[in-house]
Amino acid sequence: MKRSILLSLMILGLLTVGIFAATPGVLTIWTSEAQAPILTQLGNQFQSIYGVPVKVVQMNFGDIRSKFVTAASAGEGPDIIVGANDWIGEFVSDGLLTPITFLDSQMKKEFVPVSLQAFSYSKKLYAVPYGIDVLALIYNKDYVSEPPTTADELFKMAEEMTSGGFYGFEYDAASDPYFSAPFIQGFGGYVFGMGKNGVLNPNDIGLDNAGAVKGAQYIQNFFKEKLMPHGIDYNGAMNLFTSGKAAMIINGEWAIPDIQKAGINFGVAPIPNGKPFVGVQGFMISSKSPNQIQAMEFLSNYIDTKDIMYKIWQADPRIPARYDVQKLAESHVTWLAGFTEALKNTTPMPNIPQMASVWNAWANALTLITSLKQSPSQALHTAVTQIKLAISKSK
Repeated sequence: MKRSILLSLMILGLLTVGIFAATPGVLTIWTSEAQAPILTQLGNQFQSIYGVPVKVVQMNFGDIRSKFVTAASAGEGPDIIVGANDWIGEFVSDGLLTPITFLDSQMKKEFVPVSLQAFSYSKKLYAVPYGIDVLALIYNKDYVSEPPTTADELFKMAEEMTSGGFYGFEYDAASDPYFSAPFIQGFGGYVFGMGKNGVLNPNDIGLDNAGAVKGAQYIQNFFKEKLMPHGIDYNGAMNLFTSGKAAMIINGEWAIPDIQKAGINFGVAPIPNGKPFVGVQGFMISSKSPNQIQAMEFLSNYIDTKDIMYKIWQADPRIPARYDVQKLAESHVTWLAGFTEALKNTTPMPNIPQMASVWNAWANALTLITSLKQSPSQALHTAVTQIKLAISKSK
């Protein structure tokens, strides 16, 4: 009985994605609500110029990855998907993506290097990047005239400013590795080392090396000195900053609308001694697409142009992946320059499937570190042991 129910659900899933499958002569794009409206508009424009119809299918961002694997593995699905760089390890390993070959060495110079690195696997590029998410130091200019440029300066300013319910520096340090990664990696730690084949090596884990421990100790010191309240989470840190009770915070460009709405006189700068992850959004071509030539044409001669990329940025204002679009956007949005400066010392979110085994153990270690229950060395060593075990079980 259970088996028949499961089989029915699988068939229903395939029928559902089949409704949105590519057909010869029509470009089908799967994307989320962030890009669907602008891509629908651009698709209509592309059809009027090139005579190739474009069908844009909007899906929940969290569903695109799994539905694409299901559909493409059955030889169906879209021609193009818009998604994140950390998906490609799974996609490429399953043979579901077509390499992007039209970007020569000169054209690649138009892009922020980390955006191309993020979508590279086995030394091949598998997407055309358009937008980047990155963390930076956001500061209240009413309290901070010049942002700190070193980790020591940041800590000293936090010490001098924290008093009576006001905090010099806040962020979601207690349980979210994404927000603490800038210090772990900035001091010399890393998640996975890069193999000679151009693929991250899941057997080379650097989350408990000397640099990682030093970075975690730096984080713990904020709690030892009571410069951050225990258990502070994302919303708590944001509330302190937007209510004027914190001078500095770590966050991404997505937080700016709420900060502006609160009327904060803010500036943006790189995180001192920080090396944050970047998440990159881009256009990928399915290897199962019946419209390979049209899909490549759509990306090379239409999407990958300054004007079109700028229109996409206006609709989905992540940090532009192309330098010329960055410059154009910065002429309209002054705070953007702080985020583009932050891109100079970053690392892509790991794009291999084993990254799924990292988050929980790393988050648990941070909770123990920030609650002062364990030393950074002990907590991180335990986390790496757990990560290695989880990876071995996933094989």
